[in-house]
Amino acid sequence: MAQSHRTSIRFILNEQTVELSGFAPDLTLLDWLRLERRLTGTKEGCAEGDCGACTVLVGRIENGVLVYESVNACIRFVGSLDATHVVTVEHLNRPDGALSAVQQAMVDNHGSQCGFCTPGIVASLHGLWLSDPEPTDADIERALQGNLCRCTGYEPIVKAAQAAARTIPTADNDRLVAAHDTTITTLNEMADGARVTIEHKSGTTLIPGDVDDLAELYEAHPNATIVAGSTDVGLWVTKHMRDISPVIHISHLDGLRQMSIEETGVTLGAGVSYTSARMALLALFPQLEELWDRIGGEQVRNMGTVGGNIANGSPIGDTPPPLIALNAAVTLRKGSNRRTVPLEAFFIEYGKQDRQPGEFVESVFVPALEDGAFFSVYKISKRRDEDISALCGAFFVTLDDEGLVASARIAFGGMAGTPKRAAKAEAALIGQAWSWETIQTARTTLAQDYQPLSDWRASADYRMLSAQNLMIRFFLETCGAPVRIQRHPTMEEA
Repeated sequence: MAQSHRTSIRFILNEQTVELSGFAPDLTLLDWLRLERRLTGTKEGCAEGDCGACTVLVGRIENGVLVYESVNACIRFVGSLDATHVVTVEHLNRPDGALSAVQQAMVDNHGSQCGFCTPGIVASLHGLWLSDPEPTDADIERALQGNLCRCTGYEPIVKAAQAAARTIPTADNDRLVAAHDTTITTLNEMADGARVTIEHKSGTTLIPGDVDDLAELYEAHPNATIVAGSTDVGLWVTKHMRDISPVIHISHLDGLRQMSIEETGVTLGAGVSYTSARMALLALFPQLEELWDRIGGEQVRNMGTVGGNIANGSPIGDTPPPLIALNAAVTLRKGSNRRTVPLEAFFIEYGKQDRQPGEFVESVFVPALEDGAFFSVYKISKRRDEDISALCGAFFVTLDDEGLVASARIAFGGMAGTPKRAAKAEAALIGQAWSWETIQTARTTLAQDYQPLSDWRASADYRMLSAQNLMIRFFLETCGAPVRIQRHPTMEEA
């Protein structure tokens, strides 16, 4: 329960403390920076979190540590900024006014032509420079996934990142490092656990003080829009002009950002971002790495949450298929009451989930892999990086001592109105030899499990053929073909 009440949010913008009230619930950080503060270095390109021209850094306290992450200002709502530090490109130069290590490296390596995308690229690389003193090429490419450059080409930009990494961030060469301790003190003072209510003629913004306060607010306002990372809700505003009021922001709630890793599995709070969840999940499920690094760009992964991807219920969400194949369960909360349901049962039909009015996703539990289990997930999309799935397939199989299929869980996104298991294909596998003949039979039963639609991402025929072929790919990889997956070792083998 919130102990106090405010009618304004407080945050740091570059080096100034800001207190803001009376703003619209759909006001984006990009619009506020450009129109209200005239900080026009941050650009608008796509207004949907794809191009990265609007990238800024947002600092927040996580487990006592000040963390700066690149985010898309075009879909980040101002109401989510309480107790954060917003850093724009105008504040990334050195304390003495000279170019930062990243900016100078971009100049020296000819990393800019027209310059429209450059501020966002500099912001992304500055975040990488602060967090990773020895980035690999893969780290640099991952940091740049959400930044599109239409004219320079990425080779000089990657070289700039490599060159910047040769300079260590210090209080002498970086403003954020110089102000580190002061920033932590200020943000801790701002995070007072109060409930915040912002009224505007276009609607209301609500910021709960803690998770219990969220439960109370959402029970009282069951028609409110819960906003975690806004990677989807942001597009409701910028592309569809939807009214999202009243809004309840939850990205700041420590109680929803908790993770635990145990022998039995991983528990993720609903507010855990893709970035934060990455290490915990890959520790138990290394097979998720390729999929995880293809979820949006770095900015989207920093903002978006696993819980939000589940609660949204999209049939093409990236996380539900593998989590269903892994037999995950979701905990729902309404007021003080909680219930846990299998994730596969949470999705009822298109646009409808097993969630009562005033009930929200609180956490998800993913069981550890069984000894000797095979597991893999595949994403099919028009472009490899930063694209929405046309099809996502996940496969989990265990064999008994005689080489027969003991259990099978197969789930697809993009094949139905919800993420859905392939029940008939699973039945065709269980009890049968793990063989080419069995797979050939089972793959044909997918036509009984799904009747996919055609849209601009893929035709129904393409989706069905791809799904059937992914079954073959999974089988071949388990049998020693050039692999991306490994069988989970048994206790004896480990």
